[in-house]
Amino acid sequence: MTATPFLHGAIGMVHVAALPGTPRAALAPAAIAAQAAREARILAECGFDAIIIENMHDRPYLKHGIGPEVTACMAAAAAAVRAAFDGPVGIQILGGGSMEALAVAHAAGLDFVRAENFVFSHVADEGLMADAAAGPLLRARRAWGADRVRIYADIKKKHASHAITGDLDIAACARACEFFLADGVIVTGAETGARVDLGEVRAVRAACGLPVLTGSGADAGSVAATLAVADAAIVGSSIKVDGRWENPVDPARAAAFVAAARGKRAAPEAAGMGAVRSVIGGGAAGGGR
Repeated sequence: MTATPFLHGAIGMVHVAALPGTPRAALAPAAIAAQAAREARILAECGFDAIIIENMHDRPYLKHGIGPEVTACMAAAAAAVRAAFDGPVGIQILGGGSMEALAVAHAAGLDFVRAENFVFSHVADEGLMADAAAGPLLRARRAWGADRVRIYADIKKKHASHAITGDLDIAACARACEFFLADGVIVTGAETGARVDLGEVRAVRAACGLPVLTGSGADAGSVAATLAVADAAIVGSSIKVDGRWENPVDPARAAAFVAAARGKRAAPEAAGMGAVRSVIGGGAAGGGR
């Protein structure tokens, strides 16, 4: 089975609406999938190289015991996004749901998984993530015949304390991910929307031979510098209405990000895009911070 090509360029985030059983759930599964597909089509029209879907609206997250209703609804959303976008599509299921994400990716024909806690341990906002995911995850990938699905591992990830591995720098974590057979690594800032330290990206690049992605804080003003040292940049907050992750995708912001990533000036907004944003905004899910 041929593995998916490695990621590059601009990776747009689709934050799936709050799923059934979570505190802010409001939509039926079919409506959740349809909303995710609409945002994926906007990202496709803006020229994104890849898309990743994530259940960030399910806060507060469970450390373990992600319910079958979450996995099933993420599978429906993933299939809808897959149908709406021709490029690589990935998935992350919070919190710590790498095994569930792999199952969804395999079933829905997705291309990659973003994995928390791939190596070592850390203390996340949902509690201690004590067990590294790499061993069980890669054995499942082989057993399920899902080898084409790439695994991109967060290192020193956001929204977490890393005091428990304070004697290991980020370069050591990158080497551990390579040793444990990750397909790539993701470097983040301290929290959602926080810029990545490009010095850390350079250290990771020097420490291992894996593709290096960034996973927070990218915007139109910083993405060119980011992509000068990283292979790809995942973006969520800055392409949303008002630059807030919980809002719908803003087509103008998304187009400006892609243009900046490609070293081009953003084109003038097409006629009618304001109306599109208004319609999308009326369907926003989840609450603000």
